[in-house]
Amino acid sequence: MQKDFLEHGLNFNRRRFLSRLSLGLGSAALGSLLVPDLFSGDSADSGFAPGIPHFAPKAKRVIYLFQNGAPSQLELFDYKPKLRDLAGQDLPSSVRGNQRLTGMTANQKSFPMVGSFANFKQYGESGNWISDMLPYTAKVVDDICIIRSMHTEAINHDPALTFFQTGAQQGNRPSMGSWLSYGLGSENKNLPSFTVLLSRGKGNSQGVYSKLWASGFLDSIHQGVQFSSGDDPVLYLNDPDGMNKFERRKFLDQISKINQLSYEEFGDPEISTKIQQYEMAYRMQTAVPEIMDLSKEPDDIIKLYGTDSMTPGTFAANCLLARKLSENGVRFVQLYHQGWDHHGNLPTEIASQAKDVDQASAALIIDLKQRGLLDETLVIWGGEFGRTNYSQGNWTAENYGRDHHPRCFSIWMAGGGIKPGISYGETDDLGYNIVKDPVHVHDFQATILNQLGLDHEKLVFKHLGRRYRLTDVSGKVINDILA
Repeated sequence: MQKDFLEHGLNFNRRRFLSRLSLGLGSAALGSLLVPDLFSGDSADSGFAPGIPHFAPKAKRVIYLFQNGAPSQLELFDYKPKLRDLAGQDLPSSVRGNQRLTGMTANQKSFPMVGSFANFKQYGESGNWISDMLPYTAKVVDDICIIRSMHTEAINHDPALTFFQTGAQQGNRPSMGSWLSYGLGSENKNLPSFTVLLSRGKGNSQGVYSKLWASGFLDSIHQGVQFSSGDDPVLYLNDPDGMNKFERRKFLDQISKINQLSYEEFGDPEISTKIQQYEMAYRMQTAVPEIMDLSKEPDDIIKLYGTDSMTPGTFAANCLLARKLSENGVRFVQLYHQGWDHHGNLPTEIASQAKDVDQASAALIIDLKQRGLLDETLVIWGGEFGRTNYSQGNWTAENYGRDHHPRCFSIWMAGGGIKPGISYGETDDLGYNIVKDPVHVHDFQATILNQLGLDHEKLVFKHLGRRYRLTDVSGKVINDILA
């Protein structure tokens, strides 16, 4: 009778209940439950033992503050006074060379150089130049490492963003958070190892898509879990109407028996993944509401992050939430803040965007440091490429725009074994080409993995006959920025 009940009585309810659960949880990053025999035959032949670092890590976890849309390095971090002196003059063809341009400026008759409207000053013992639009970041300048020589191959937003997150421009590859979940697992069995938070500024926005936190060909337990700002931070995580926690426990036990029978019959590792996802969802019912509740944060912390931190879905609120998730063992917390695509009206829009993120970004550094967590937490701030030193379209000293520029741009890193208070790499006097210590996207990714105890050349997964890795077939660790 029990068998008939399992096969028939639960059939409809099981499908309806589990479809709701899967929609909300996605394929959660359940690295804490990782066991080697759940991997496919391809992955088992990869030569990598999941869950074990290659060497002693300097960092345990990552908080990545991705500035989607590409902030202009020339207004924020890369001080180029000569551009002001040459304002309105055409960019020399000898400097531009055969650089690939977007369709938005490739047909311009001239490329008038334009200096930053913002002023710069040197701050801290390091004497690093920081824009006056980032007064809070200026206060933590001795805690961060500014890389001014980043470069990438992609020239449009979607492939460039995908390249940073997955190591490939085309998509369908595992994201960085998924690779870390696969490589290291989670520190907290009640939370996913990879979470995603979204916010949006007032500037021109480029979209973000779930493919950016997908697990690709890795098992779906490594996919990122998106937390929203609504009443249900993870959709369908709560019990359906008419079901209490005790009934759900019994229900899940029966579902687990059904899935186990299916796994024994078909051997599909995704069946075991689903079992783990449902168990994680059950445990998250208690953990997630507590993590998402910011009302218990002391007044000094709210003041530190700014009043926006009490408004769900803002960048400030997400930074505070990222600290809570990280300190509770989430391996990789990914923030995306949209609104940095400034092809026109740049002075007005970038000032607004900078105000959105400046205080909270610096507060995160201060907060982690005073809790003793910065040394073991790698914090990253930056976008998918840079901005041109010439104006897109017509310009004045007060109003102009900048096109995409993959050849050089700036990001910063802090904590997690990165040297604090330094600047790495240089661009030319016109801010167009790198003249010292270039850092490719794959170098950047290799360095992140290195800080978490992973050799980027050994973190591999065999799929369809080929061994894949986050850094594809290139990349080197940037040893000069390591503490």
